[in-house]
Amino acid sequence: MSEESDSLRTSPSAASLSENELPAPPEPPGYVCTLSEELVTKAREELQEKPEWRLRDVQALRDMVRKEYPNLSTSLDDAFLLRFLRARKFDYDRALQLLINYHSCRRSWPEVFNNLKPSALKDVLASGFLTVLPHTDPRGCHILCIRPDRWIPSNYPITENIRAIYLTLEKLIQSEETQVNGIVILADYKGVSLSKASHFGPFIAKKDGFPIRIKAVHVVNEPRIFKGIFAIIKPFLKEKIANRFFLHGSDLNSLHTNLPRSILPKEYGGTAGELDITAWNAVLLASEEDFVREFCPPDPACDNILGQALLPEGVTSDAQCDDSMRAVKSQLYSCY
Repeated sequence: MSEESDSLRTSPSAASLSENELPAPPEPPGYVCTLSEELVTKAREELQEKPEWRLRDVQALRDMVRKEYPNLSTSLDDAFLLRFLRARKFDYDRALQLLINYHSCRRSWPEVFNNLKPSALKDVLASGFLTVLPHTDPRGCHILCIRPDRWIPSNYPITENIRAIYLTLEKLIQSEETQVNGIVILADYKGVSLSKASHFGPFIAKKDGFPIRIKAVHVVNEPRIFKGIFAIIKPFLKEKIANRFFLHGSDLNSLHTNLPRSILPKEYGGTAGELDITAWNAVLLASEEDFVREFCPPDPACDNILGQALLPEGVTSDAQCDDSMRAVKSQLYSCY
């Protein structure tokens, strides 16, 4: 059965009622779609998003949160909830679980998420550890460039790098275009030891706690052993996920078959000029007030009360997220 068929079966937005039987709800002033007609069509085809039912779907997710997790402190705004619906192709149950994971992981990893604002991460941003390239790929995906070699452990702990990544993702996902198109990660491991490089692998592979679609991960200049390790784990990955990882080594021609030279800086054989981190840093720093208002307040203690409806019997969401975070933390700190 196709993904679209599964979506039609699991999402009330595609219930058996015809469009004639269910009139399109009016768009309230609280939400104004900023997608182009092209992206509206893309969202319909790839995400099962029907503009005429969009806010009805949002209201359905909002009702589920209020009913199943009445003590969860979360925004219920249309635009915020849409991020989770789009990330899970308008499957209500999966979107709700993603929302729960999002808040649970934020609470379980306070050293990453507390005081998450650009001014608190100026050293990381200035290091060039990460940036967003000025040009999108041919599919419209923003390219997040990560360069672990720019991190000097004696300057600040590795958690600051992870904070900078989440800060960037939070900024990117504010855009409806990013919600529909997703992002691409370009990871440059030049001069990075295997032990140091392994710290960033768990984050790249883990995306069940953030409402963003990672369309591809391109790794360049990785240690040779990476290919052997990936060959071992690839059979255990879902085919769709495995097919989104590309190990290029030092072969930039291989990279250019996926990312055109016209959108890449000259450091990666491109023609778009030298890599410049200042523009993206300026975008983040200009968003200071938004981050303070939306992301800095700590999650209240009442978030501890998470419903059990979507979890296996005897397993709490806290335990699930804590175990996941513990595994990531152990890899992050093992060598330092």
